[in-house]
Amino acid sequence: MASRLLRVSAALRLLPAASARAAPARCLAVPGGLASDEEQATGLERKVLEAMNKGLDPYSMFRPKRYAGTKEDPNLVPSISNKRIVGCVCEEDNSCVVWFWLHQGEAQRCPSCGAHYKLIPHELPH
Repeated sequence: MASRLLRVSAALRLLPAASARAAPARCLAVPGGLASDEEQATGLERKVLEAMNKGLDPYSMFRPKRYAGTKEDPNLVPSISNKRIVGCVCEEDNSCVVWFWLHQGEAQRCPSCGAHYKLIPHELPH
């Protein structure tokens, strides 16, 4: 099951986000033929495949949306608690990561480059 999930998630990363979310479930082509992955999946794997067919991203496998990082359009950081540690690579070719705590509430700035981040609540799918 784990290897199949890894193959599915790797294949989905290569697809554009719009086509991956709009992919319909496969059906049996011939009655009595081989079952597809979606038809024989059970448990947690089935929940993940159903969520991905609905266009949801249950375990943050898709590429995150890009934000401007301004006060009006901050980078959204999902968290299951009211605070989270965030690492900011302030410049593209920088090899140093600036770490800081992000608390729930208003958007906060990176102490080095000034990019804005905002904590949003996130519920786990199971």
